[in-house]
Amino acid sequence: MARRLRSGYTTGACSAAAAKAAAQVLLSGKAPDKVEIPFPDGSRHSFVLQRTGFEDGVALASVIKDAGDDPDVTNGAEIVVSARYWPCEQAGTTAVFGPQVRIRISGGSGVGTVTKPGLAVKVGEPAINPVPRQMIEEAVLEAMAGDSAKELLVIVSVPKGDELAEKTLNSRLGIVGGLSILGTTGIVRPVSAEAWTATIEASLEVAKEAGLSEVVLSTGRTSEKGAQSRLNLPEEAYAMMGDYLEFSLQKAAQRGFARIYLAGMWAKVMKAALETPQTHVRHGALEVADGAALLQHLGAAGDLLAKIRASNTAREMYGHLQEAGRDDLIRAVCARAKAYAQKVSGKEVILFLVDSRAQVVEHV
Repeated sequence: MARRLRSGYTTGACSAAAAKAAAQVLLSGKAPDKVEIPFPDGSRHSFVLQRTGFEDGVALASVIKDAGDDPDVTNGAEIVVSARYWPCEQAGTTAVFGPQVRIRISGGSGVGTVTKPGLAVKVGEPAINPVPRQMIEEAVLEAMAGDSAKELLVIVSVPKGDELAEKTLNSRLGIVGGLSILGTTGIVRPVSAEAWTATIEASLEVAKEAGLSEVVLSTGRTSEKGAQSRLNLPEEAYAMMGDYLEFSLQKAAQRGFARIYLAGMWAKVMKAALETPQTHVRHGALEVADGAALLQHLGAAGDLLAKIRASNTAREMYGHLQEAGRDDLIRAVCARAKAYAQKVSGKEVILFLVDSRAQVVEHV
């Protein structure tokens, strides 16, 4: 029997754990060996600390990132967080307010800075994504234990993060000086091809055995939730395909489903419209020129086309389309993606475009 692949933790989760430990050192003077923090799904996870310290009013703690099986370039990296009382002289270049205006989060050495629009973080801010920020805030609030009299600054750093970032797409995305602190769930799940395709086939087989004539293929949990908000189908109907678009469509067709629902966010839908069989960035980032050429073919012109061509990411392209009120172009891209899916599967396909809030914003 094949060994079960082991999940790991995101840089965001490791940052939150180190932040809680640093806050505990600062507030209590005691250095823990490990900490437990809340995750977005309500679960709690424990982290062993690599080191802790306190000097000149600054507490420090670190966690070694364990990405589990099928690791990325940050596997084994040390995520270091310092904590100090605010206000202070050395506040860093950027401070982000916590939900109760008591925690400020900044990026230190080895954490990149966003320099181009189109990402989840504003230009000029440290590349610490929204969910990791939330996780850091919640973890530090636990350490503060309701002490509203104190306000803290936490700074996330990654030793040699600038070197590791050279192995990522950060520079292309306009993130300079280091890594991004990422994660939407806190968990890094193994993404080996064998593991993914086996899971997809198993999910489709479950749907078939349940006697279902329709199946829902989603690129992730957010898009799946969007589809669930529109469909009255049993749990067995849902199969998370990740980036294995063509494989999943073919396997669903082989099992005789009469109708296939596709649910995905804009970048994945755009890749499908460009007839990309495998949509993961490791198989090629979405080329802005290709996306712009498609949108020009569909009717984009003038200033809008110029903005699209100057975009840094698919998200930024989508923003320009929204600002211009060009729902017709958004719908046309969805229609192209649907046509590709129907060509691959030979089945009726209904496509849902889902936004980051798990809301269906278009369907064809």
